[in-house]
Amino acid sequence: MQIQWYPGHMTKTKRMLKTQLGLVDVVIELLDARLPQSSKNPDIDELAQGKQRLLVLNKADLADKAVTAQWEAYYRRLGFFSLPMDSTQRTAVKPLANRVREIMLPKTERQRDRGRISAPIKAMVVGIPNVGKSTFINQLAGKASAATADRPGVTRGRQWIKVRDLQARGTADAADFDLMDTPGVLWPKFEDEQVGLRLAVTGAVNDVILDMVTLAEQLIVMLLEINPVAIVARYRVSTDDQGTAKTPRRILEDIGGARGFKMRGGAIDLERAAITLLDEFRAGKLGRITLEQPEQMGEQA
Repeated sequence: MQIQWYPGHMTKTKRMLKTQLGLVDVVIELLDARLPQSSKNPDIDELAQGKQRLLVLNKADLADKAVTAQWEAYYRRLGFFSLPMDSTQRTAVKPLANRVREIMLPKTERQRDRGRISAPIKAMVVGIPNVGKSTFINQLAGKASAATADRPGVTRGRQWIKVRDLQARGTADAADFDLMDTPGVLWPKFEDEQVGLRLAVTGAVNDVILDMVTLAEQLIVMLLEINPVAIVARYRVSTDDQGTAKTPRRILEDIGGARGFKMRGGAIDLERAAITLLDEFRAGKLGRITLEQPEQMGEQA
């Protein structure tokens, strides 16, 4: 199942990122903690050369906690600052502010030596579609400053959002932030078919262009390898028949049957079963599942 999605506005976004990077001190890149490397846009590494970086492993509440810790160690070995985060939680603000403060400490100390103690930290927030950038921005701002939706491609233009006294919410020191929210952007071609599939099952690719039944079958293949118990526990269906492994299509049919998704004549509504499986996986209803592990990546970021 070959998946490619690169609408025209993403080309415009990439050009915009390149021209605006000179205005910021630090680049905060949001990754999906369930697939950190597949959700890490390789173009950002090239565009953000020379800038301070923070990788936020967002949606950490949906990912396997132990594997997320392995990803933190992996990126630390590669020289990146990283931070797991659930950007829907208010408590996420303090550790984020502390980590950015740590990254920017050399610059803020130089500014202090020059008598500049109130200059805000300017940060660009980047990431693939549907990774949670707008929710992240709103949590830091303490208000609805960016439009959010459970689908990719909502943010279409950059916007500056002023965040005042962010540190004061959780520490004794205050730090002002100017955050640049940017549209989600992928890269023109997924060289690895599995990268496209992982992005699609987590909702980073527009569902309109996808065959949802085939995509759900691919998700079942992933789950059978990573955590087959998740399927059994959620849908009360078996993944084998008297010791013989069921096909992904048979499992999807069983899920539809267990939920009562039948069409006229008694046939299983596979489309409805597929959408249900994908929606429930994306919402974390199958448990905390990470689709890739650091040892699969070698030592390249």
